[in-house]
Amino acid sequence: MVVPTKVFFTRGKGVHKDQLVSFEMALRNAGIAPFNLVCVSSIMPPDAEIISRDEGLAALRTGEIVYCVMAKNASNNPNQKISAAIGLAVPQIHDKQHGYLSEHHCVGLSEKECGAYAEELARTMLDTIMQKHGGNILKTSNISIAAETDRDGNWTTVVATAVFVC
Repeated sequence: MVVPTKVFFTRGKGVHKDQLVSFEMALRNAGIAPFNLVCVSSIMPPDAEIISRDEGLAALRTGEIVYCVMAKNASNNPNQKISAAIGLAVPQIHDKQHGYLSEHHCVGLSEKECGAYAEELARTMLDTIMQKHGGNILKTSNISIAAETDRDGNWTTVVATAVFVC
């Protein structure tokens, strides 16, 4: 059984004429390109510690299979604003109850707007379970990124990611 004990948040942006390379550049910018990323659903494990990006990256080895929740957006439409965000909601009884991570990507919204929406999604998912089991929400937050595509038709990719450390 694999239950992550730590999580960190990161984001990145990449631009290239090829979509795949643009995605790779976004992962590099986020610091997570050297890992084999496995995207999972939106559960924040009970009692998982939130650590800094630097601490999280130092705990991982190149080539390691790493679980994450990733929001990704990409476009090559000229002068288009794209964004991606991860929202977090943690219950007050975090040692006993899981929290939620939500991924959201959008076109036309600012970094702040996309982040606020992702945070509200996570809050809503946690709130529905808190109503059933009791308890309060302790913390909500988000990490978000936005970019405007260039006018030359290059691919721009943005990623916001919650990365688990086991």
